[in-house]
Amino acid sequence: MRKGSIKNNRINGEVQRELSCIIRDGVKDPRVDPLLSVTRVEVTPDLQFCKCYISTLSGGDSLTKTIEGLKNAEGYIRRELAHRVNLRKTPVLQFVEDHSIEYGVEMSMRIEQLARQEAGGQETDGQEAETGGQEEEA
Repeated sequence: MRKGSIKNNRINGEVQRELSCIIRDGVKDPRVDPLLSVTRVEVTPDLQFCKCYISTLSGGDSLTKTIEGLKNAEGYIRRELAHRVNLRKTPVLQFVEDHSIEYGVEMSMRIEQLARQEAGGQETDGQEAETGGQEEEA
């Protein structure tokens, strides 16, 4: 099985779906943020290893604590994954911080801020043009 194959993509999707359910319903560690999201999963073609990209809406220090809690619960999560997903081997899980949601929110805020500045700049230019014409007539 190759890395970009359809079979590998299906396995990635199934593992991601089941990991989300296992973490949401089964992990009771208080360090794990309830607003957790499994953004992406990459299972190696030989099914030995799995990188799980984790993101939280809280961000910052909460994400680090969440990763620690998930590493502590790795045995439980892996056992549950073996019961739910029928694979030859159950991959070793590696949890990785994913800051893409935070980055996306930050970029959206910057775009909105620039749009407001642009709209505000056009209104002041239009007002200056109107007052400039009136002063010349007087």
